[in-house]
Amino acid sequence: MIIVTGGAGLIGSAVIQHLNQLGREDILVVDHLGLTDKWRNLSALRFMDYLEKDAFEQLLDSDSVADRLPGVKLEAVIHLGACSTTTEPDASYLIRNNFEYSRKLALTTLSAGARFIYASSAATYGDGENGFSDDESQLPQLRPMNMYGYSKQLFDLWALRQGLLDRIVGLKYFNVYGPNEQHKGEMRSLVLKAYEQINATGTLKLFRSHRPEYGDGEQLRDFVYVKDAAAMTLHFLRNSRAGGIFNVGGGTTVSWNRLAGAVFSAMDRPVSIQYIDMPESIRATYQYLTCADTSKIRAAGYTAPVTPVEEAVGDYIRNYLVPGKQLGD
Repeated sequence: MIIVTGGAGLIGSAVIQHLNQLGREDILVVDHLGLTDKWRNLSALRFMDYLEKDAFEQLLDSDSVADRLPGVKLEAVIHLGACSTTTEPDASYLIRNNFEYSRKLALTTLSAGARFIYASSAATYGDGENGFSDDESQLPQLRPMNMYGYSKQLFDLWALRQGLLDRIVGLKYFNVYGPNEQHKGEMRSLVLKAYEQINATGTLKLFRSHRPEYGDGEQLRDFVYVKDAAAMTLHFLRNSRAGGIFNVGGGTTVSWNRLAGAVFSAMDRPVSIQYIDMPESIRATYQYLTCADTSKIRAAGYTAPVTPVEEAVGDYIRNYLVPGKQLGD
Protein backbone atom coordinates (compact mmCIF):
# COMPACT_ATOMS: atom_id res chain seq x y z
CA MET A 1 0.00 0.00 0.00
CA ILE A 2 1.06 3.56 -0.72
CA ILE A 3 -0.10 6.53 1.37
CA VAL A 4 -0.31 9.87 -0.46
CA THR A 5 -0.82 12.88 1.79
CA GLY A 6 -2.10 15.98 0.04
CA GLY A 7 -3.56 13.50 -2.44
CA ALA A 8 -6.32 15.84 -3.58
CA GLY A 9 -3.87 18.63 -4.36
CA LEU A 10 -2.21 19.61 -7.61
CA ILE A 11 0.84 17.34 -7.38
CA GLY A 12 -0.84 14.70 -5.22
CA SER A 13 -3.68 14.04 -7.63
CA ALA A 14 -1.19 13.84 -10.53
CA VAL A 15 0.87 11.31 -8.57
CA ILE A 16 -2.25 9.20 -7.93
CA GLN A 17 -3.24 9.37 -11.60
CA HIS A 18 0.26 8.25 -12.57
CA LEU A 19 0.01 5.36 -10.08
CA ASN A 20 -3.37 4.42 -11.59
CA GLN A 21 -1.76 4.37 -15.03
CA LEU A 22 0.79 1.93 -13.61
CA GLY A 23 -2.06 -0.29 -12.40
CA ARG A 24 -1.85 0.74 -8.75
CA GLU A 25 -5.02 1.34 -6.74
CA ASP A 26 -3.78 0.23 -3.31
CA ILE A 27 -3.58 3.85 -2.23
CA LEU A 28 -4.68 5.59 0.97
CA VAL A 29 -5.38 9.25 0.24
CA VAL A 30 -4.95 11.75 3.07
CA ASP A 31 -5.99 15.38 2.72
CA HIS A 32 -8.11 18.17 4.17
CA LEU A 33 -10.96 18.98 1.78
CA GLY A 34 -12.64 21.66 3.90
CA LEU A 35 -15.04 23.99 2.10
CA THR A 36 -13.21 23.92 -1.23
CA ASP A 37 -13.94 22.06 -4.46
CA LYS A 38 -10.70 20.12 -4.07
CA TRP A 39 -12.75 16.91 -3.83
CA ARG A 40 -13.31 17.17 -7.59
CA ASN A 41 -9.62 16.35 -8.10
CA LEU A 42 -10.26 12.88 -6.65
CA SER A 43 -13.47 12.11 -8.53
CA ALA A 44 -11.83 10.38 -11.53
CA LEU A 45 -9.05 8.66 -9.56
CA ARG A 46 -8.96 5.14 -8.11
CA PHE A 47 -7.83 4.42 -4.55
CA MET A 48 -8.74 2.11 -1.68
CA ASP A 49 -9.50 4.58 1.12
CA TYR A 50 -9.57 8.25 2.14
CA LEU A 51 -8.83 9.89 5.49
CA GLU A 52 -8.98 13.50 6.58
CA LYS A 53 -5.63 14.84 7.75
CA ASP A 54 -6.70 15.24 11.39
CA ALA A 55 -8.04 11.69 11.57
CA PHE A 56 -4.83 10.38 10.04
CA GLU A 57 -2.72 12.31 12.55
CA GLN A 58 -4.72 10.74 15.38
CA LEU A 59 -3.77 7.33 14.00
CA LEU A 60 -0.13 8.40 13.95
CA ASP A 61 -0.37 9.54 17.57
CA SER A 62 -1.93 6.23 18.63
CA ASP A 63 0.40 4.06 16.51
CA SER A 64 -2.70 2.51 14.99
CA VAL A 65 -2.21 3.08 11.28
CA ALA A 66 -1.78 -0.67 10.82
CA ASP A 67 -5.04 -1.31 12.70
CA ARG A 68 -6.92 0.75 10.13
CA LEU A 69 -5.61 -1.47 7.34
CA PRO A 70 -5.03 -4.93 8.81
CA GLY A 71 -3.01 -7.31 6.68
CA VAL A 72 -1.82 -4.54 4.34
CA LYS A 73 1.92 -3.93 4.04
CA LEU A 74 2.96 -0.30 3.85
CA GLU A 75 5.32 0.19 0.91
CA ALA A 76 5.72 3.96 0.89
CA VAL A 77 4.45 7.31 2.11
CA ILE A 78 4.52 10.12 -0.43
CA HIS A 79 4.08 13.15 1.80
CA LEU A 80 2.85 16.10 -0.26
CA GLY A 81 0.39 17.57 2.24
CA ALA A 82 1.31 20.99 3.61
CA CYS A 83 0.19 24.58 3.87
CA SER A 84 1.79 25.96 0.70
CA THR A 85 0.60 29.57 1.00
CA THR A 86 3.75 31.66 0.73
CA THR A 87 2.01 34.62 2.39
CA GLU A 88 0.67 32.66 5.40
CA PRO A 89 1.34 34.93 8.44
CA ASP A 90 0.82 32.35 11.22
CA ALA A 91 4.31 30.99 11.85
CA SER A 92 3.17 28.66 14.63
CA TYR A 93 0.61 27.07 12.32
CA LEU A 94 3.26 26.49 9.66
CA ILE A 95 5.60 24.92 12.22
CA ARG A 96 2.89 22.53 13.42
CA ASN A 97 1.57 21.67 9.96
CA ASN A 98 4.71 21.63 7.81
CA PHE A 99 7.44 20.69 10.27
CA GLU A 100 6.15 18.84 13.34
CA TYR A 101 3.60 16.78 11.40
CA SER A 102 6.20 15.87 8.76
CA ARG A 103 8.69 14.82 11.43
CA LYS A 104 6.12 12.56 13.10
CA LEU A 105 5.12 11.00 9.78
CA ALA A 106 8.73 10.40 8.72
CA LEU A 107 9.58 8.57 11.94
CA THR A 108 6.42 6.45 11.74
CA THR A 109 7.14 5.55 8.11
CA LEU A 110 10.75 4.59 8.78
CA SER A 111 9.77 2.52 11.82
CA ALA A 112 7.45 0.56 9.52
CA GLY A 113 10.34 -0.11 7.13
CA ALA A 114 8.65 1.86 4.33
CA ARG A 115 9.90 4.39 1.80
CA PHE A 116 9.44 8.08 2.75
CA ILE A 117 9.29 10.65 -0.08
CA TYR A 118 8.35 14.19 0.89
CA ALA A 119 7.83 17.62 -0.60
CA SER A 120 10.40 20.21 0.28
CA SER A 121 10.25 23.41 -1.79
CA ALA A 122 12.27 25.66 -4.06
CA ALA A 123 11.17 28.43 -1.67
CA THR A 124 13.99 27.25 0.60
CA TYR A 125 16.47 28.81 -1.85
CA GLY A 126 15.29 32.32 -1.06
CA ASP A 127 16.51 34.94 -3.52
CA GLY A 128 18.95 32.49 -5.10
CA GLU A 129 22.01 34.26 -3.75
CA ASN A 130 23.44 30.88 -2.73
CA GLY A 131 22.40 29.19 -5.98
CA PHE A 132 19.89 26.43 -6.65
CA SER A 133 22.01 23.36 -6.02
CA ASP A 134 20.36 20.41 -4.22
CA ASP A 135 23.66 19.42 -2.60
CA GLU A 136 22.69 18.58 1.00
CA SER A 137 25.90 20.08 2.37
CA GLN A 138 24.63 23.50 1.24
CA LEU A 139 21.35 23.30 3.21
CA PRO A 140 22.58 25.29 6.26
CA GLN A 141 23.58 28.20 4.00
CA LEU A 142 20.11 28.67 2.49
CA ARG A 143 18.01 31.63 3.60
CA PRO A 144 14.30 31.38 2.70
CA MET A 145 12.49 34.67 2.18
CA ASN A 146 9.13 33.70 3.69
CA MET A 147 7.85 31.60 6.59
CA TYR A 148 6.51 28.89 4.29
CA GLY A 149 9.98 28.34 2.85
CA TYR A 150 11.49 28.37 6.33
CA SER A 151 9.06 25.70 7.57
CA LYS A 152 10.24 23.46 4.73
CA GLN A 153 13.87 24.36 5.44
CA LEU A 154 13.44 23.33 9.08
CA PHE A 155 12.42 19.82 8.09
CA ASP A 156 15.25 19.48 5.57
CA LEU A 157 17.74 20.54 8.26
CA TRP A 158 16.20 18.18 10.82
CA ALA A 159 16.50 15.26 8.40
CA LEU A 160 20.11 16.23 7.67
CA ARG A 161 21.07 16.48 11.35
CA GLN A 162 19.34 13.20 12.15
CA GLY A 163 21.34 11.46 9.43
CA LEU A 164 18.18 10.43 7.56
CA LEU A 165 18.80 11.84 4.10
CA ASP A 166 20.42 8.65 2.87
CA ARG A 167 17.17 6.80 3.74
CA ILE A 168 14.51 9.29 2.62
CA VAL A 169 13.92 11.58 -0.38
CA GLY A 170 13.08 15.29 -0.25
CA LEU A 171 11.87 16.93 -3.45
CA LYS A 172 12.29 20.65 -4.04
CA TYR A 173 9.48 21.46 -6.44
CA PHE A 174 9.91 24.60 -8.50
CA ASN A 175 6.94 26.36 -10.20
CA VAL A 176 4.50 23.51 -10.81
CA TYR A 177 1.41 24.15 -12.93
CA GLY A 178 -1.27 22.06 -14.61
CA PRO A 179 -4.68 20.41 -14.18
CA ASN A 180 -6.32 20.27 -10.74
CA GLU A 181 -5.05 23.57 -9.33
CA GLN A 182 -8.34 25.48 -9.32
CA HIS A 183 -8.68 25.13 -5.54
CA LYS A 184 -5.41 26.96 -4.82
CA GLY A 185 -6.86 30.49 -4.88
CA GLU A 186 -4.15 33.13 -5.11
CA MET A 187 -1.52 30.37 -5.22
CA ARG A 188 -2.76 29.17 -8.64
CA SER A 189 -0.24 29.30 -11.44
CA LEU A 190 -0.04 32.21 -13.88
CA VAL A 191 -1.26 29.85 -16.60
CA LEU A 192 -4.65 29.41 -14.93
CA LYS A 193 -4.88 33.05 -13.84
CA ALA A 194 -3.95 34.19 -17.35
CA TYR A 195 -6.52 31.88 -18.93
CA GLU A 196 -9.24 33.37 -16.73
CA GLN A 197 -8.13 36.98 -17.27
CA ILE A 198 -7.85 36.61 -21.04
CA ASN A 199 -11.25 34.95 -21.25
CA ALA A 200 -12.77 37.81 -19.26
CA THR A 201 -10.97 40.83 -20.73
CA GLY A 202 -8.72 39.76 -23.61
CA THR A 203 -5.72 41.19 -21.72
CA LEU A 204 -3.26 39.83 -19.15
CA LYS A 205 -1.78 41.90 -16.34
CA LEU A 206 1.84 41.22 -15.37
CA PHE A 207 4.01 42.88 -12.74
CA ARG A 208 6.48 45.48 -13.86
CA SER A 209 10.10 44.83 -12.97
CA HIS A 210 11.47 46.95 -10.14
CA ARG A 211 15.07 45.95 -10.79
CA PRO A 212 16.95 47.57 -13.69
CA GLU A 213 18.60 44.34 -14.86
CA TYR A 214 15.20 42.81 -15.70
CA GLY A 215 12.75 44.23 -18.21
CA ASP A 216 9.02 44.25 -17.54
CA GLY A 217 7.76 40.67 -17.72
CA GLU A 218 11.32 39.36 -18.09
CA GLN A 219 11.50 38.03 -14.55
CA LEU A 220 12.56 34.40 -14.85
CA ARG A 221 11.16 31.20 -13.36
CA ASP A 222 11.78 27.48 -13.69
CA PHE A 223 8.37 26.08 -14.63
CA VAL A 224 7.57 22.37 -14.56
CA TYR A 225 4.37 20.72 -15.80
CA VAL A 226 2.60 18.73 -13.10
CA LYS A 227 2.72 15.55 -15.18
CA ASP A 228 6.52 15.81 -15.28
CA ALA A 229 6.61 16.59 -11.54
CA ALA A 230 4.56 13.45 -10.83
CA ALA A 231 6.83 11.30 -13.01
CA MET A 232 9.93 12.65 -11.24
CA THR A 233 8.33 11.97 -7.85
CA LEU A 234 7.49 8.36 -8.67
CA HIS A 235 10.96 7.77 -10.06
CA PHE A 236 12.04 7.55 -6.42
CA LEU A 237 9.43 4.93 -5.68
CA ARG A 238 11.06 2.71 -8.30
CA ASN A 239 14.63 3.74 -7.46
CA SER A 240 14.53 2.78 -3.81
CA ARG A 241 18.32 3.08 -3.41
CA ALA A 242 18.39 6.83 -3.97
CA GLY A 243 18.25 9.14 -0.97
CA GLY A 244 18.68 12.83 -0.28
CA ILE A 245 17.42 16.16 -1.59
CA PHE A 246 16.54 16.49 -5.28
CA ASN A 247 15.31 19.42 -7.36
CA VAL A 248 12.15 18.85 -9.39
CA GLY A 249 12.08 21.40 -12.17
CA GLY A 250 12.62 21.99 -15.84
CA GLY A 251 16.27 22.93 -15.46
CA THR A 252 15.76 26.04 -17.63
CA THR A 253 14.32 29.51 -17.17
CA VAL A 254 11.21 30.92 -18.82
CA SER A 255 10.17 34.56 -18.61
CA TRP A 256 6.67 35.64 -17.64
CA ASN A 257 6.39 37.13 -21.14
CA ARG A 258 7.18 33.81 -22.80
CA LEU A 259 4.75 31.95 -20.55
CA ALA A 260 2.08 34.53 -21.31
CA GLY A 261 2.75 34.13 -25.02
CA ALA A 262 2.22 30.38 -24.71
CA VAL A 263 -1.15 30.98 -23.04
CA PHE A 264 -2.31 33.43 -25.72
CA SER A 265 -1.19 30.99 -28.42
CA ALA A 266 -3.02 28.04 -26.83
CA MET A 267 -6.16 30.17 -26.64
CA ASP A 268 -5.74 31.41 -30.24
CA ARG A 269 -5.78 35.01 -29.02
CA PRO A 270 -3.51 37.95 -29.93
CA VAL A 271 -0.97 38.86 -27.27
CA SER A 272 -2.17 41.76 -25.12
CA ILE A 273 -0.19 42.42 -21.91
CA GLN A 274 -0.60 45.30 -19.46
CA TYR A 275 2.24 45.84 -16.97
CA ILE A 276 1.25 46.99 -13.48
CA ASP A 277 3.25 47.99 -10.40
CA MET A 278 4.16 45.21 -8.01
CA PRO A 279 2.56 45.71 -4.57
CA GLU A 280 4.94 47.20 -2.03
CA SER A 281 4.10 44.37 0.37
CA ILE A 282 5.85 41.73 -1.77
CA ARG A 283 8.65 43.68 -3.46
CA ALA A 284 11.26 42.88 -0.81
CA THR A 285 10.65 39.12 -1.02
CA TYR A 286 9.94 38.78 -4.75
CA GLN A 287 12.11 36.27 -6.60
CA TYR A 288 13.39 37.54 -9.96
CA LEU A 289 15.11 34.29 -10.91
CA THR A 290 14.67 30.61 -10.10
CA CYS A 291 16.33 27.78 -11.98
CA ALA A 292 16.62 24.18 -10.82
CA ASP A 293 19.96 22.43 -11.08
CA THR A 294 18.64 19.05 -12.27
CA SER A 295 21.98 17.28 -12.66
CA LYS A 296 21.45 15.31 -9.44
CA ILE A 297 18.06 13.85 -10.37
CA ARG A 298 19.50 12.94 -13.76
CA ALA A 299 22.43 11.23 -12.06
CA ALA A 300 19.87 9.29 -9.99
CA GLY A 301 18.57 7.74 -13.21
CA TYR A 302 15.70 9.99 -14.28
CA THR A 303 16.00 10.16 -18.07
CA ALA A 304 12.62 11.34 -19.40
CA PRO A 305 12.64 14.70 -21.20
CA VAL A 306 10.87 17.65 -19.61
CA THR A 307 7.84 18.88 -21.55
CA PRO A 308 8.59 22.25 -23.22
CA VAL A 309 6.49 25.07 -21.81
CA GLU A 310 4.60 25.77 -25.05
CA GLU A 311 3.63 22.10 -25.41
CA ALA A 312 2.66 21.75 -21.75
CA VAL A 313 0.60 24.96 -21.67
CA GLY A 314 -1.16 23.85 -24.85
CA ASP A 315 -2.04 20.47 -23.33
CA TYR A 316 -3.26 22.09 -20.11
CA ILE A 317 -5.47 24.65 -21.79
CA ARG A 318 -6.84 22.67 -24.74
CA ASN A 319 -7.34 19.32 -22.97
CA TYR A 320 -8.32 20.41 -19.46
CA LEU A 321 -9.28 24.07 -19.04
CA VAL A 322 -11.34 24.52 -22.21
CA PRO A 323 -13.36 21.29 -21.79
CA GLY A 324 -13.43 21.66 -17.98
CA LYS A 325 -11.84 18.28 -17.27
CA GLN A 326 -9.84 16.93 -14.33
CA LEU A 327 -6.85 14.58 -14.42
CA GLY A 328 -8.11 11.06 -15.05
CA ASP A 329 -11.27 12.11 -16.92
